[in-house]
Amino acid sequence: MLAVIRIFIVIIFTILVCILGFIYCLFNPRNPRHVMYFGRLFGKLSYIFGITIITRIPLKAKNYGPSIYIGNHQNNYDMITMSNVVQPNTITVGKKSLLFIPFFGLLYWLTGNILIDRTHRMKSYYTIARIVKQIKKKKISIWMFPEGTRSRGKGLLPFKTGAFHVAIAAGVPIVPICLSETYGRIKLNRWNNGIVIVEMLEPIDTTKYNKENIQELSDYCYNLFRATILRLNKEVINLEKTK
Repeated sequence: MLAVIRIFIVIIFTILVCILGFIYCLFNPRNPRHVMYFGRLFGKLSYIFGITIITRIPLKAKNYGPSIYIGNHQNNYDMITMSNVVQPNTITVGKKSLLFIPFFGLLYWLTGNILIDRTHRMKSYYTIARIVKQIKKKKISIWMFPEGTRSRGKGLLPFKTGAFHVAIAAGVPIVPICLSETYGRIKLNRWNNGIVIVEMLEPIDTTKYNKENIQELSDYCYNLFRATILRLNKEVINLEKTK
């Protein structure tokens, strides 16, 4: 019964936010400032799902300037958990098929996010160039998921290099955002779904990297994510034991 109530609330909430958001964004379409606002709004759904979210954002994060934020992509709950740390003037990069999700797809595009076609390799190269151009022109940050898809309980998947190519070409740092594991931990029929930690790490300087050693940068970030996620998972277990 609890699952039915939650699903009903989420559907009504999403439809209302998308319709009202669509009208709101029509007055200032594709403004990067919209993404944080609506991201934080969807983050409020954590209360509906009984998730306690602990966010850790460095105090100096507001001074990072244009950056490439990268996060581990686990499942659809990421929209509720990770959206709580989206920074001002940050947009995301998503697959083109998102546009066809009823209500949500149009809002996703109108808020200023970038849609890419992953089925054509050549188009991906043009997309990277377009993203770099926007970073330099509009002084915005980009949020990307280097795994390229949801891991769905398989652990951290290998990183693709697109986010790192963008960071190097744009001359901006990479800021890792790590999320403790949520796969299998959130049950719709359970009132309390425990603790989730979202932690933003220190920015990584990309100026010493280039196309030749980009894999080194990717590997460094991958290992950093693995170690951090493991630490956060252990911390979640300890926190839940003391509750």
